Amino acid sequence: MSRGWTRDQVAARAAKELRDGDYVNLGIGLPTRVADHVGAAIEVVVHSENGVLRIGPSPAPGHEDPELINAGTEFVTVGPGASFVSSSDSFAMIRGGHIDVTILGAMQVSAGGDLANWIVPGQLVKGIGGAMDLAIGARRVIVLMDHVAKDGSFKLVERCSLPLTGRGVVNRVISDLGVIDITPEGFAVTELAPGIDFEEVASKTGARIAKTVDRFPLSSL
Repeated sequence: MSRGWTRDQVAARAAKELRDGDYVNLGIGLPTRVADHVGAAIEVVVHSENGVLRIGPSPAPGHEDPELINAGTEFVTVGPGASFVSSSDSFAMIRGGHIDVTILGAMQVSAGGDLANWIVPGQLVKGIGGAMDLAIGARRVIVLMDHVAKDGSFKLVERCSLPLTGRGVVNRVISDLGVIDITPEGFAVTELAPGIDFEEVASKTGARIAKTVDRFPLSSL
């Protein structure tokens, strides 16, 4: 059995968080893969900040339509009943509290649910984009990310050292090691990926983390 979840498996696990009728915004990068794993038993409306509603799965290679892109300029498909609105109307949806769930990437998440995801250290960044609006405007914020950075540094930390996107906004983190909730007491593991034990998660987390259940379900991903 392989250890931990692959990036596609993280996206598939995140898709299980969605409920029928949800309006969902998917951040650029890994979160966009969540649309590929939404089950046929539910209907969700995937929203993009550039004004696309009802984004579908990623297009097959060779079938990309240059007129259909998301806010991260990635090629997308659209489902039946798709709508196209102005950027101002799109952000009015976000700021008006009409997005049920946003799924974002992150460089750091603090034990208090603070989110840092718009500055990449050592790289020129154009701006914060829609992340700040989504972090505050969505009813639920889920973060998908590798549990530790490429250099081995912690991404789940007591306090963020990078500039914040939002303070106290994150509800749940899904990493390659498992599912971690933000509670009033800090981080708490609620599910472990295959082959991962609590001790490994704790050793790769830069803050106190609790184990909230004694048994962890075997992943079917």
